[in-house]
Amino acid sequence: MTSFANIYRLGIKELWSLVRDPMMLALIAYTFTVSIYIAATAMPETLHKAPIAIVDEDGSPLSARIGAAFYLPRFEPPAMIQSSQIDAGLDAGEYTFALDIPPNFQRDVLAGKSPAIQLNVDATRMSQAFTGSAYIQQMVLGEVNEFVQRHRGSAVPPVDLALRARFNPNLEQSWFGALMEIINNVTMLSIILTGAALIREREHGTIEHLLVMPVTPFEIMVSKIWSMGLVVLVAAACALTAVVQGVLRVPIEGSVALFLTASALHLFATTSLGIFMATLARSMPQFGLLTVLILLPMQLLSGSFTPRESMPDLVQTLMLAAPTTHFVAAGQAILFRAAGFEVVWPKFLALAAIGTAFFLIALNRFRMSLSHMT
Repeated sequence: MTSFANIYRLGIKELWSLVRDPMMLALIAYTFTVSIYIAATAMPETLHKAPIAIVDEDGSPLSARIGAAFYLPRFEPPAMIQSSQIDAGLDAGEYTFALDIPPNFQRDVLAGKSPAIQLNVDATRMSQAFTGSAYIQQMVLGEVNEFVQRHRGSAVPPVDLALRARFNPNLEQSWFGALMEIINNVTMLSIILTGAALIREREHGTIEHLLVMPVTPFEIMVSKIWSMGLVVLVAAACALTAVVQGVLRVPIEGSVALFLTASALHLFATTSLGIFMATLARSMPQFGLLTVLILLPMQLLSGSFTPRESMPDLVQTLMLAAPTTHFVAAGQAILFRAAGFEVVWPKFLALAAIGTAFFLIALNRFRMSLSHMT
């Protein structure tokens, strides 16, 4: 009972220390509000209000028809400019696309020739450039064929392919972006908070005060794990309710309670990892660099950005030792596909095993670092 009381009181001390740290509070608030909203809305995979300019050197009904094909919401209303304004507009970032229709274009089309239309693309805007180039080509060819044939014909395919998108019928990118940002932020923030808590103790000299008190390294470590893990867990629950379901209107198919259970198991592993990293670093700048080296591969190779099936077999095997791999798989199954415990229990078991291993390794390293201080 004394040990539980010490763990509880030390955890409360960590919470008060966090409350008195405005930068950490601002980081938590930003990570689970603005960051999620940006991830869901800032990078749509489809064209949305792409700026385009048209140089109409033909002035024919066909060129006017092509210009009228660009309208909201995929494109901004086309800006009619002169050919001398193309380079300046692209350099200034005023347009992503500049379409130059040459003189006598309609006459050459009706004569059976193959006139060329020049499409200038600002390729620094990657998400719009790749998608928009192909889309503009299809639009121009469609308008020209319809003008020549006097109707828009479409070949009947020999096979009718019926597409049904499960779990995200309209293929909304914001649904995926918002939920995966929460999953990634749980990992990032748990490592940062626990590592910063230990380094803050060392920098302020309060770790020496703890060593002369009747507390053990196990109690000190567990107190940091439960307190910082609780903060991240509460923040994730609030983000799911207020930001994802409230502001972004993203439907959550599965059980939020089951997802939070998976988050708690994941936090057990990542908070232990954060303490282990803090014992290796001597200052916050070193801890920050170490976090980049470890956190980025864990997130990029976990399956949150790229499906694991498209990775090399060696990478897939190695990443099974990372908690993020199992947490991402469990989170996607629960939140997207409404999977129950009978489906995700292997992931829960893997998270518990990895968390226990990380905890024992971190505890051993933590004891060694404290023994060196004494």
